[in-house]
Amino acid sequence: MALISSTRAKIQRILTITRATGCSSINGHAHNNQRHPHAGGSGLGSGTRGYSCAVAVASEAEKVDPGLGHIGNFGGGVWLKDYEDYRRSLYGSGITHKALLVDAVGTLVVPSQPTAQIYRQIGEKYGVEYSEDEILRRYRRAYEQPWGRSRLRYVDDGRPFWQYIVSSSTGCSDSQYFEELYHYFTTDKAWHLCDPDAGRVFQALRNAGVKVAVVSNFDTRLRPLLRALNCEHWFDAMAVSAEVSAEKPNPTIFLKACELLGVKPDDAVHVGDDRRNDIWGARDAGCDAWLWGSDVHSFREVAQRIGVKV
Repeated sequence: MALISSTRAKIQRILTITRATGCSSINGHAHNNQRHPHAGGSGLGSGTRGYSCAVAVASEAEKVDPGLGHIGNFGGGVWLKDYEDYRRSLYGSGITHKALLVDAVGTLVVPSQPTAQIYRQIGEKYGVEYSEDEILRRYRRAYEQPWGRSRLRYVDDGRPFWQYIVSSSTGCSDSQYFEELYHYFTTDKAWHLCDPDAGRVFQALRNAGVKVAVVSNFDTRLRPLLRALNCEHWFDAMAVSAEVSAEKPNPTIFLKACELLGVKPDDAVHVGDDRRNDIWGARDAGCDAWLWGSDVHSFREVAQRIGVKV
């Protein structure tokens, strides 16, 4: 108990220092609002501030306690081994978390072809003349504009929002063109899994008592899409923004996922590819969060960090 109390106190000091230095992540990843959206409504954050935050936290930590500045390496952030050991002690079963929350687009699935390429290919027969580069440029500009018709971009099936995106990107407002595109992105032809081992890993996690849920900014096509990819049954719950009336980084969507799983937020870890939506949002909800492609690179690695062998 003395060891656990000491570790808890050390972790609290580190988290206090992290907040004081303006960094939001115990793994060294800072808030970042720069996004490059694609067809599923997610984005890929970028930036270098995470490393500088890690150094700042370690520097300030060492001023407070010489032992705090050397608890990890900076290759992938400040790795808090003490924190993971502490978490394993909470449950007595060797696992760090009772639940895994997974982002959809960019983490679980990715488009099989670039969005602009599909817009161009399908659009040729409808008179679309823009190049793929021009479509992509117009797509990004349209996506980054505030959506004024409602509080959420993805309401129900998301058609009004996507009609705006398609017409803005291609200059074509033909309803048949839109419907063909809209339907295409609900099929298994349009998407593939980021990690082919995902299903086996999720099953191993669930066998070990770890619940798994999808947390995604998406319209109501997500469920039929995951059915088409034969992976809907991998999850104990799904929190889809169009269904729960909240979009990441709003903490509400993460809290809803935890409610559906029957766990507390601090019992869950979220994995996603967007620093702002996934890392910032999950931590604001009280969950842990790991950045896909930086903290973890495969779902097998996610399971290993949680403490489950695959």
